[in-house]
Amino acid sequence: MLHLYDSATRSVRELAHREPGKVSIYLCGPTVYGPAHIGHGRATIEYDVLRRYLEWTGLDVRLVSNVTDIDDQIINRANREDRPWREITEKCERMWWKAMDGVGVQRPTDVPHATEYVDEMVAMIGELVAADTAYATDDGIYMDVESVDDYGLLAMQTLDDMRAGGGDREVVGAEQKRHPADFVLWKLSKPGEPAWPSPWGEGRPGWHSECVVMALDLLGEGFDLHCGGQDLRFPHHENERAQAVALGKGFANHWMHHNFIVDTAGEKMSKSIGNVENLLDLIEHYDPRAYRLVLLQSHYRSPVKLAQANIDAAVSALAGLDAFAARTGGVDAAKPDATVLDDFRAAMDDDLDTPKATALVFDTVRRANAALDAGESDVAAALVAAVHEMCGALGLVLSAGSDVPEEVAAKAAALDDARAAKDFASADSLRAELQAAGWTVETTKDGTTLRR
Repeated sequence: MLHLYDSATRSVRELAHREPGKVSIYLCGPTVYGPAHIGHGRATIEYDVLRRYLEWTGLDVRLVSNVTDIDDQIINRANREDRPWREITEKCERMWWKAMDGVGVQRPTDVPHATEYVDEMVAMIGELVAADTAYATDDGIYMDVESVDDYGLLAMQTLDDMRAGGGDREVVGAEQKRHPADFVLWKLSKPGEPAWPSPWGEGRPGWHSECVVMALDLLGEGFDLHCGGQDLRFPHHENERAQAVALGKGFANHWMHHNFIVDTAGEKMSKSIGNVENLLDLIEHYDPRAYRLVLLQSHYRSPVKLAQANIDAAVSALAGLDAFAARTGGVDAAKPDATVLDDFRAAMDDDLDTPKATALVFDTVRRANAALDAGESDVAAALVAAVHEMCGALGLVLSAGSDVPEEVAAKAAALDDARAAKDFASADSLRAELQAAGWTVETTKDGTTLRR
């Protein structure tokens, strides 16, 4: 049974299932006002690995991940560039899915958009106002955090601790808030801004109201797991939870948060800092699987420093895995080695210990190669099958070279012919052409093999 660190209880505990055989997960998705950066890539890949592993164990996973398609940042960009805000969100969402497909992330089961749920958000805010847990100011409707007894659970702070710092970004009318940590639920619109009708005047929902409405609508009360980055733990996730609690509704039973991608100085990489790496640029220049492997070799709760050295190391490691897949392509099908899979489950069930699980993959490859060299075909076949099982559960696709286009394969054949004729200048020239086109070229006595 999978055990995960729970940010609410601050302990590693069993991920309980509301319904036997099923897992319900909510993952905070993108705000579509710019390109996906590598921090987004970590968020989606980490939970893609979680989902794949749960499904590999036989569970039915429903993963809901939203798209925030109305937000201050979207409006600010639209005003800055004098463009329709929907043009920005639609283009950025297309680029988002291109990046996600590029890094091999499976599409969520449900992808709700904030703009599809405005009526439901208005209704929820109305309930909070009627219960006097939300109130009106000159610029909108605010949540009264003092009405929630355990507010600050995810923040690991009490309201007294927060009082001096405040809870939300500064807005007009903030001096009317009952408590500095009170957060906006409904923003009254300014001239020229997108707006929807409400009992309090035209406006738009606050960011913290989106996910609570969508999660409860699609997954229902008491869903199993809520996921996101450490930066969302407070205020976003705390404020989602506060609204559900104020409504008397059960919310997430378990909270999972991953750590940051950091730059060479150890600072979190984000669009607001300006040290962003575009995810599409990264996967254009490197094997997209390399980023997944870097993350697999790091624990999800640890920061990851993405640098040339660990990307290059991942590319090299993938070349070894692909060579193994090519070598074992003709090995007879067999039942995976049970001991290896037991060890794999034990690692993954222990707070998703992907570094240990990935090390087991490479160790099993080594053992399988040794068994093949020793002529132990039955042992090798079981180990080969185990490698493919584990890689499938991690979303790590191996290439045996079968995806090489005919014209590229023809150049590899010409390279072998040139070597056979001892025309090494031509062979070197062909090798350089293939490498420049993005292929790893390996030449042995059996001929040349290629991998992207």
